[in-house]
Amino acid sequence: MNIYAGNLSWNLKDQDLQNLFATHGEVTSAKIVTDKFTGRSKGFGFVEMPNDEQANAAIAALNGTELDGRSIVVNESRPKQEGGGGGGFKKRSFGGGGGGFKKGGYNKGGSGGSGGGGYRDRGGYNSDY
Repeated sequence: MNIYAGNLSWNLKDQDLQNLFATHGEVTSAKIVTDKFTGRSKGFGFVEMPNDEQANAAIAALNGTELDGRSIVVNESRPKQEGGGGGGFKKRSFGGGGGGFKKGGYNKGGSGGSGGGGYRDRGGYNSDY
């Protein structure tokens, strides 16, 4: 079973986390998640225990207990949601080429190009103010 351990002290190391859970059974791995740029702990980690019974006992015994001055959160790790993503920059078209010059003079009247939302009044000379 994969177990999530949160609200951990930033001073805690992987070995400390492993020792904490080892008192309740066999621990396959224990990893505290760190910031890839600073190397500093993010305050949570994951522990893998092969025996579900021992893992559930560890969760029951450790969840809400105080460790290094902090009340830790321990529960079964849920798999990462697929396709969730949020944030980030997405390419969007802000009004593709409205107006502009047409061969043989100004663009009198309509907008000329295809709109597409966003800032339609960008670009070119429109004489229909």
